[in-house]
Amino acid sequence: MQKKIAMAVVALALASPQACNAQEGLARIKTIVVIYAENRSFDHLYGFFPGADGITNASSEQKTQLDHDGTVLPYLTIFGPHGKPDGRFPRMPNEPFRIDAAPINVPLNQLAPNPIHAFYHNQEQVNGGRNNMFAAMSNVGGWTMGYFDGSQLRLWEWAKQYTLADKFFMGAFGGSFLNHFWLVCACTPRFPEAPESMRVQLDPAGKLIKAPDSPSAKDGAVETLSDATGFVSPDGYAVNTTQPPYQPSGFPPEAHGSLDFADPNGTPARGAPLPPQNEKTIGDTLSARDVTWTWYAGGWSAALADGRRPPSEKRKVIYTREGNAPYFAPHHQPFNYFARFAPGTDDRSNHLRDGEDFVRDIEHGSLPQVTFYKPVGRLTQHPGFSDVASGDLHIAELLGRLRQSPQWKDMAVIVTYDENGGFWDHVPSPAGSGWGDRWGPGTRIPTIIISPYAKRGYIDSTSYDTTSILKFITRRFGLEPLSGVRRNVGDLTAAFDFAHERSGE
Repeated sequence: MQKKIAMAVVALALASPQACNAQEGLARIKTIVVIYAENRSFDHLYGFFPGADGITNASSEQKTQLDHDGTVLPYLTIFGPHGKPDGRFPRMPNEPFRIDAAPINVPLNQLAPNPIHAFYHNQEQVNGGRNNMFAAMSNVGGWTMGYFDGSQLRLWEWAKQYTLADKFFMGAFGGSFLNHFWLVCACTPRFPEAPESMRVQLDPAGKLIKAPDSPSAKDGAVETLSDATGFVSPDGYAVNTTQPPYQPSGFPPEAHGSLDFADPNGTPARGAPLPPQNEKTIGDTLSARDVTWTWYAGGWSAALADGRRPPSEKRKVIYTREGNAPYFAPHHQPFNYFARFAPGTDDRSNHLRDGEDFVRDIEHGSLPQVTFYKPVGRLTQHPGFSDVASGDLHIAELLGRLRQSPQWKDMAVIVTYDENGGFWDHVPSPAGSGWGDRWGPGTRIPTIIISPYAKRGYIDSTSYDTTSILKFITRRFGLEPLSGVRRNVGDLTAAFDFAHERSGE
């Protein structure tokens, strides 16, 4: 059956002369590398990239943020850790503002506030494509409207050389947890037995129920009745950060239990770990076609050892920067949620490896046909525990290594972000335009396509989302399509020019 499906995919791809030429060109790509950074919207970093659909194209409606009652906010207030106005920052005009300039003056190499980035919050922030509820539905208020001068970034220079996609959207509404699932399976995990304490509280319109004393967005951060962000939907889908059932996990092992597993009881504040999942992933479809692949994660080996400490011992790697720790985030490791990759399985040992292995395999020219690389937390650019500059330098250095690799001449690299991190972007999500669904797509994010075959100095305005990466891999290797990949989303081939040989790079 799988062979018939794969043949059908190839046959469909060859249905026209143009498609035939593209498919022949794709065959030249032997190695695909996906680098997955964190939590930045397109306008936040590339809002003034030459030729791209940036902030100057935003309408007055998109730039002007509303309060919860639908009235225009008189100004933007930036909130601190307790949801109150942050005295470090002045009130700002109700419009996008530059973070790394007066009067804010927070440079790219400094840790900065971390906006909430959760499923139902993001749905309300985009407000049907008007994108004018970002400040109201955030823990940091007006900070969501801030952007950087991205021309200082090394990745900006890579984008100038190769292809920058300016219509690429995060696969699902919300945060890192769910969007990592959409990267590997185009699916939302199920948790039908989740305790009531983990379930979100929504009104009849499907919006978060606000606390009776939730303040105006000019006075304080939004408060909802759901604990934390509400981990699980009313019908049993895990949509916000839920911990893996296997180590490394945010939950330590159970006392006197296996050190390889998270405590199934979890904690009262954070609920229980997600049950092992069984949905089909891109790893399954690659393995079915004997295509080699690996998920490399920075800090994986150290976090695995850290997670297997007895529960009485303090964690030194997982979710901590203390003592210059790397801040390993278990909810950024999607395959660690699936039963197929449980501790002790061959699939786990064969496909889940450390970031140091990634660097070594680049240098040796021994990367698998499909590579996913997840930087460790301090290098992801995630606000709160990572700055923009450190992750930018890290990824740019990796790109330099990849371009010197023996595999470069046959390689395609996709640098993208899991989600917007709660930051504003002016381009409407296509979720309601005919090719979205209940889960997304969410807000627009930056994506750079780098390859000897990538178009040079090109802005690709094809509509893409995170599942476009899956579609690209599936088309290149003739895989069984994953059912959640959106039919009308692009497959990234518009970013490539296979008509001209590239050499000498």
